[in-house]
Amino acid sequence: MDAERRLVEDGAVAVRSDTIVAVGPRIELEARFVAKRRINTGSKLVMPGLINGHTHAPMTLLRGIKDDVTLQEWLEKYIFPAEARNVTEDFVVWGTRLAALEMIRGGTTTFADMYYFEDTIARETKAAGMRGVLGETILDFPAPDNKTHEQTLAYIESFLKHWKGDPLIHAAVAPHSIYTCSEKTLRESAALARKYGAPILIHVSETKREADESRSKHGLSPPQYLEKLGVLGPDVLAAHCIWVDAADMALLASRQVGCVHNPGSNMMLASGVAPVVEMRAAGVRLGLGTDGAAANNDLNLMEEMDLAAKLQKITRMDPRALGAEAAVEMATISGAQALHLEAEIGSLESGKKADLIVLGMNAPHAVPLYQVYSQIVYALKASDVETVVIGGRAVMENGRVLTLNQAEVVAEARKYGAKVRASLAAPAK
Repeated sequence: MDAERRLVEDGAVAVRSDTIVAVGPRIELEARFVAKRRINTGSKLVMPGLINGHTHAPMTLLRGIKDDVTLQEWLEKYIFPAEARNVTEDFVVWGTRLAALEMIRGGTTTFADMYYFEDTIARETKAAGMRGVLGETILDFPAPDNKTHEQTLAYIESFLKHWKGDPLIHAAVAPHSIYTCSEKTLRESAALARKYGAPILIHVSETKREADESRSKHGLSPPQYLEKLGVLGPDVLAAHCIWVDAADMALLASRQVGCVHNPGSNMMLASGVAPVVEMRAAGVRLGLGTDGAAANNDLNLMEEMDLAAKLQKITRMDPRALGAEAAVEMATISGAQALHLEAEIGSLESGKKADLIVLGMNAPHAVPLYQVYSQIVYALKASDVETVVIGGRAVMENGRVLTLNQAEVVAEARKYGAKVRASLAAPAK
């Protein structure tokens, strides 16, 4: 999945420290390099690590808390109350570990996150060996970690300073949305991010209600309103972008905004179907995400590739609408472009970071092989991921995650499930 979309049979990837130094036929690379360590991938598939462009990692501990309701009801009656009663720094520690475990096992090497206690999420992400674009959420009401607007801004400034220059962690600012943040908050968020050269993460045009209310209140679509406020730019990552028209798409493309399609979550909450085909044609930087596990209900990018392709096909009644290769692009090289990290990740090319995954090809559903991209998207599963390398470091090898204690994480997640269930059964304080 390089710029030329090369497929190399009997190939090899040479890595020095955290960087790819060569990709090509195995015989050629064996003649050029003497390996200190070799990972044998015979009869297997090596591809770039997957990029989850939008999630809320600790919400793995709220997986399945309430399904089959609208987004607004889901947020206002279930998620916000559950978070108010349960989200602590310890909750975030174990929720992030559970998310990292699930993502690594499914081949995700980089993820973009919006949540609370984001400094803690950064620490746990780095400990797990993952790469992250991590944004502390800003709202116009008290959050679990910061009760006032001033506390939130101070926390974020410290967070941005602490992680600046880290090889794995890109600290970001995450104003939640135009319907939870005032004009003043949105402007302040953008100014703070740009003061430190940090990304801006935000939900945009996720529901028809959001888009309609924006036009009614501001006379502008959500992207147009953000443009008016000076928020849009090449440092912005906009999640969802479902209810956007041709003018919005042209604006997002011209401002080089990264957009993230979340088909599983959008289908689960019946938020709508993003115009992925039109966005790609308009030149929008478009990635793929899972959203949080409370709205999906997993962090499985292998599944999201399949959903992304099939959702565009069925809604257009055209099997050619979005092909398998395009779906893989959205989870790799195009996803890196959406995060504005294409110089570092997203493809197996000399000079890029050594983020790669190895998939087994011997399961009954993996044979025979005719078309590689079709096999990845329509046949292979997250369970086929055997080895994961991030920045030249193996974080999973032969199906065993090396940076997390799976039994411990699963046990703690079960304990938190019981705590959350009990908290929702108790009367509100």
